[in-house]
Amino acid sequence: MVAYANSHTFSSVPHAVRQRRKEKELYNRLESKGVIKRNEPHVCRVCGRKFYTNEKLVNHFKQLHESEQTKRVNQIASARGSRRVKLVAKYSMKMEKYKKAARDILTPRVGYGLADELKRAGFWVQTVLDKPEAADHALESHMVDMMDHRRVECIVLVSDDYDFANVIREAKLRCLKTVVVGDTSDGVLKRIADTSFSWEEILMGKAKKEAVSVVENWKDRDILKRLEWTYNPEVDKKKYDPADVVIEESEDENIEDICDNVDDDYKDGGGAWWELDSDENVTNEQTPKV
Repeated sequence: MVAYANSHTFSSVPHAVRQRRKEKELYNRLESKGVIKRNEPHVCRVCGRKFYTNEKLVNHFKQLHESEQTKRVNQIASARGSRRVKLVAKYSMKMEKYKKAARDILTPRVGYGLADELKRAGFWVQTVLDKPEAADHALESHMVDMMDHRRVECIVLVSDDYDFANVIREAKLRCLKTVVVGDTSDGVLKRIADTSFSWEEILMGKAKKEAVSVVENWKDRDILKRLEWTYNPEVDKKKYDPADVVIEESEDENIEDICDNVDDDYKDGGGAWWELDSDENVTNEQTPKV
């Protein structure tokens, strides 16, 4: 799972978000000075500990839970094979719990926190040059490279950019399954791809329900493809070698011998068998001699 974007995409912050951050920062400052007191304490959503100020909660979260999360991530990254699979299964619930708590407690270091959210979700985030369509070209090259090395069986593209239409078509020509996620209800990509979902369908859980039937249809399609007959000259040549075929004698080759035998049977003193007798000869033969 990869994500490409320029530095502006990761560093930009919407105006509404900036305003909320300023209000929250002012509130936390007044709370630390004792000017404002909360009716209920701040609760750590990882361990359940309670704090009377948000500042103490943030310090606790960074010193304890953030360091533990870093250790888990490094441990998984250094593992290989079955050990890596076991570690992912072991830490999956803890890591998911940390991700949900971090969204509310920690303020992103850069921008809106898009890069951090993608990394928490398991994406490999790559920043490209601030040039027009640099991210599109980088992602397109990455997809083609994956297809050339046959490392994927299904491509899930999160984009509404019709510039990726050729890549999706190429993936379908290579018999790869294609899924597109975007906001455009009837875009070019959604018409080309095997399946498409909108963000609204994903948030409502509709996409998760439909994914089951989509996968079943793909399985049925794969079974039908295995049943299809395809002509392979090399395989057919090995199965049916002309040298192994026994050539039988044709009956047409012996037709002359058969005709000679028939001629001998029909020949008599009166002439050949194809010479018909005249009516006079027949009458004379039928008249008895006295």
